[in-house]
Amino acid sequence: MTLYHLYLHIPFCHRICPYCSFYKHTPGNTPMTAFVDAILVEARQQRHRFQITPRTVFLGGGTPTALSETHLERLLTGLQEVLDLSQVTEFTVEANPRTVTAAKATMMRALGVTRVSLGIQAWDEATLQTLGRDHSPADAEETYHIMRAAGFPSVNVDLMFSIPGQSLETWRKTLQHTLSLQPDHISAYNLNYEEDTEFFQRLRTGQYREDDGRDAEFFHLALDLMEAAGYEHYEISNYARPGHRSAHNESYWTGADYLGLGPSAYSTVAGQRWQNIPDTAEYLARIQSGRSAALPGEQLTADQRRTERFGLELRTARGLPVENVRAEQRRMLETLRTEGLLTLQNDRIILTRIGKPLVDSIAVALMG
Repeated sequence: MTLYHLYLHIPFCHRICPYCSFYKHTPGNTPMTAFVDAILVEARQQRHRFQITPRTVFLGGGTPTALSETHLERLLTGLQEVLDLSQVTEFTVEANPRTVTAAKATMMRALGVTRVSLGIQAWDEATLQTLGRDHSPADAEETYHIMRAAGFPSVNVDLMFSIPGQSLETWRKTLQHTLSLQPDHISAYNLNYEEDTEFFQRLRTGQYREDDGRDAEFFHLALDLMEAAGYEHYEISNYARPGHRSAHNESYWTGADYLGLGPSAYSTVAGQRWQNIPDTAEYLARIQSGRSAALPGEQLTADQRRTERFGLELRTARGLPVENVRAEQRRMLETLRTEGLLTLQNDRIILTRIGKPLVDSIAVALMG
């Protein structure tokens, strides 16, 4: 089995954001050299199990750039020694504005990183404080220019909307400032209230509230401004200039196999899915003793894979093949088409402008 997509989970954050549900923690007393070496050992373990010939590599988190320049260089250099990266066409690293220096950016570019995804989220201080971010708007802009100066072929800016206290005008200014910087790619995520987060608890107690109408208004403002600026809306939350789509993320949306390394990382290979243990100390202990970090996995059923196809492909500009809709749901398909929420093009279901913000409910309706 040849694997073309590789994900590495770096769980460290200097500050824990109250909306984030990914496995993460502060560095604490984690021995960083040992952590980096464990990732590389796991890569060797999996190299003997699979033929790993990556086309895309993605370092996510957490905050990969929370690693020091020395440790990040050790990781990137080690990956080149352990795996054949000669066929990689996209190498992405997520970055936090407070954790990138010019020297670190230059080192990443020299060691093959082609794409950085900069977690800015907002350009106003009040919204950043609500999100618990540890950077200022000035920090974010300085880091953006550092990334540009380092010569990365693609620079992505991550934004969020429908944040408590965020007005539509504030969101407009965030979009306009982002567009003035001319990044190659922009991700604009609707805030979700995930369980086991501080934001979810505030939602439950009534401090925060969800509003689908407000979400749609924010979404459409982003869609209009970014398409007018020449960005392709190729997935519900993602916009790209020509040639700058995220190939790694597209592999997820189309159901490609991928391998995950690091604590809590998921892998899906030949219908099998497993997760590494979501405990950094235990992860280190297992790898250092020659054991696998993987928890017991599962064989995905046909229904599970079908559900994922609905949830992911329907989000893309390419759309979902009509054949995925069962006969008993074809009447619902026609109803949604009549309501103007979707169109049928070349036997694929494509969401319309008004249908896009409703992608999740449309997917549920068509799955039956």
